[in-house]
Amino acid sequence: MAKRLAEELKTLRAIKKLSLREVEENTRISNAYLSQLERGEAENPSPDKLQKLAKCYGVPYEHLMRAAGYLRPSASGRPKPDISRLQAALMGANLTEEEEDRMIDYLGYIRSKK
Repeated sequence: MAKRLAEELKTLRAIKKLSLREVEENTRISNAYLSQLERGEAENPSPDKLQKLAKCYGVPYEHLMRAAGYLRPSASGRPKPDISRLQAALMGANLTEEEEDRMIDYLGYIRSKK
């Protein structure tokens, strides 16, 4: 799961156009540890750190908890609803209305090429 979380954190930071130093300032999580998380070298990040990162990136806390492997399917065996990497990235992107319209148009274009 460390790899999935690492990819997710890198993507979200890139979307937000934040440096590791800026994330460190916003979350009070050390730059070195953030770097380890993004490389998949830090295992089992504490939930409080994931909560700070979710707030910083503007994504649901549960999304990062799932990417880190803390949340699993319920006892009934049904998977809990999740959002895709794209949805999480878009949630944290703070798009203007014009940018949203462009994204919708582009998605239509991509789908029309199938």
